[in-house]
Amino acid sequence: MQSDNFDNAIPTLEYFIYRTNTSNWNIEPALIDFIDLTYVLRGKAVYTIDYQKILVSEGDVLCVPKNSHRFAVSEDPENFECFAANFFMHNINTNEEVHVPLPLLSNVGVHTEIVSMYRKLNESWLSRQPGYTMRARAHLMLILQHFMTRLVYDVNTHKFDSRVRWAIRYITENYANNITISEVAEAVSLNPIYFGTLFKKETNTIFRDYVNTIRLNQAEDMLRTGQRNVTEVAHNCGFTDVSYFSRLFKKYKGIPPSALR
Repeated sequence: MQSDNFDNAIPTLEYFIYRTNTSNWNIEPALIDFIDLTYVLRGKAVYTIDYQKILVSEGDVLCVPKNSHRFAVSEDPENFECFAANFFMHNINTNEEVHVPLPLLSNVGVHTEIVSMYRKLNESWLSRQPGYTMRARAHLMLILQHFMTRLVYDVNTHKFDSRVRWAIRYITENYANNITISEVAEAVSLNPIYFGTLFKKETNTIFRDYVNTIRLNQAEDMLRTGQRNVTEVAHNCGFTDVSYFSRLFKKYKGIPPSALR
């Protein structure tokens, strides 16, 4: 699935539960008409998905597609702890169903950040306060985005070197200025050559291209508003040469910047 298709997807949460210290826990055999996303915090259980046995344990993410035959049991249910969300996914523009491109089973480990997102979802879901559906959906979308980033896009910004994380934040906040690799390297007390190698290793992108990507994305947003012309947008996004900006924009966006106004 293309990422832009998934970016247009929105979940509808049908059911959510935080399972812990449950005696005699099991899931009865059934054909499910929703997507089941389960994150295991502790213990073990055996899921049978379309008659295939799958052992899940601490740190596992299980994403069972819609129209799967599902059954599950734990030999030690009181020590099995997990978050489970049953939901549907649709394209916000076409209302067509969207397949969540997560693997059936993955292990991401038990991380405070992920657990925190799930706890916020659990609080929203159980509160039933006005607007809880929107809040619960927002928390679920953050969880899905987190797993997509780790498991599909193969990017984990949380593992970035702290100096690279600082540089990314600096670029995002200062894209309109004349940012140089020497300036940023000095700010994190590194040699420019070593910093450039580290940045590329962590982001799979050279420093200059990353800066240009941030600038071009901001330029695209500004052009779509129609409130500034191409020259103004180029200068506001850190490009001193409008011709270079236009060539670069067309190269990466596929259309000249003037086409967006």
